[in-house]
Amino acid sequence: MPIDPEVKGTTLMSHHQGTASGEAPKQLVVMLHGYGADGADLIGLAPMLGQVLPDAAFVAPNAPFPCSMAAWGFQWFDIDGAGTERRLEGARFADKILQPFFDAQLEAHGVPPEELYIFGFSQGMMMALHSGLRRAVQPKCVIGISGRLLSPELLATEMTNKPPVLLVHGDRDEVVPQESQEKARDALIAAGLDVQSHVVNGLGHGIDEEAILHTAQFLHRVARET
Repeated sequence: MPIDPEVKGTTLMSHHQGTASGEAPKQLVVMLHGYGADGADLIGLAPMLGQVLPDAAFVAPNAPFPCSMAAWGFQWFDIDGAGTERRLEGARFADKILQPFFDAQLEAHGVPPEELYIFGFSQGMMMALHSGLRRAVQPKCVIGISGRLLSPELLATEMTNKPPVLLVHGDRDEVVPQESQEKARDALIAAGLDVQSHVVNGLGHGIDEEAILHTAQFLHRVARET
């Protein structure tokens, strides 16, 4: 996959996958990786998801900061010894980088902002929910796998839109407990969002075929809703 070192003033290295149809993109899927990984960790899912969204381009940026606990990877914010308040502060800082990145990529691909799909895994799910629910224009959807919702008590005052949300989590996740998904689901539903939630039996902290199937079915649904 080609890597774009800089797009219209952003500084996030990004892995890209063009449309399966070969046509100009009508949708943009931005994929946010987990702690200690990079964009290459998720862009490999693009060919499978592109079967559902053949006119979508896929972009998977590297998070902006070197990982403090994995020398080769990246992080959206530091989690080493960080409590809830510090993680929120880190997410807010990363959001200041991520929001312009979304806008630049939409412009570069000629895709309207309402056709932005945001996919996040683990720490990337935290950023997908944090940034997606604070976009000026509501994204098409937010998909989160094996992560959590940061500071749900802030939704009432900070949430600017209510996109459909998919949450998927393994019942054997040894990194982020399944209870985190349940808390996120309950908070999002209480805030008025349309939430689909699935637990994958036997799945640890990762993405398997069942998680991809749930994602593909959700994408099929939201892509056809007006």
